Amino acid sequence: MSFSAYARQVRDPALPYQRRVSALRSCVQLYRPIGFHATLSFLEELAGPFQREEEALLRALDALSASRAARRVEVRRYAEARVAAKRRGQRQPRPDDPNPHQLRGYWYGAPKRAALRALTFWQRDRLAALLASDDPIAAQLGCCMRACVAAAGALTPQHRQLLTAAIETLRERVQPNLWRDDQAAYFRAWDLLQIARYIEVAADPEDHAG
Repeated sequence: MSFSAYARQVRDPALPYQRRVSALRSCVQLYRPIGFHATLSFLEELAGPFQREEEALLRALDALSASRAARRVEVRRYAEARVAAKRRGQRQPRPDDPNPHQLRGYWYGAPKRAALRALTFWQRDRLAALLASDDPIAAQLGCCMRACVAAAGALTPQHRQLLTAAIETLRERVQPNLWRDDQAAYFRAWDLLQIARYIEVAADPEDHAG
């Protein structure tokens, strides 16, 4: 089923309440900008206890739908801009062109707040597993994450340098040969890159919340 079909179920007062909650979770399966569990956690932060309160359930759906709609607008704008650029002879996008397809971990409407929620979720539930090895890059990111969460998104220049260096190293790691040789290491590198992306968004001095 589509996002819209599940959303209609969420709004249908004739359905059993737990089925409506399940329909919201299905919406999140289809659009989860900060991951499934972190998105559900953020929706509860935004809307209240939607597992048991109908008004909170509807607020949660509205918040998720608004973020999804805003992203769809940006994707459409990007596609139109690329068509226009190709007509001018620019076959490839420039590296600094904003590309919504590459904005992992970005919640349209509340990016900074959502990224902090995602980092809190990772720090509480999944960071220990990523730091279990002797990987110095994972340790660097762990340090940056803890500093970012503790300061509500702010990073010192030193932590920004650590973050930039970690991202460069991780991008070098995520190559096709790593996928062929060690899939566990490949997915671990992608998880670390995702954390780095959340830190970048949370630490952005420009909170693009509008």
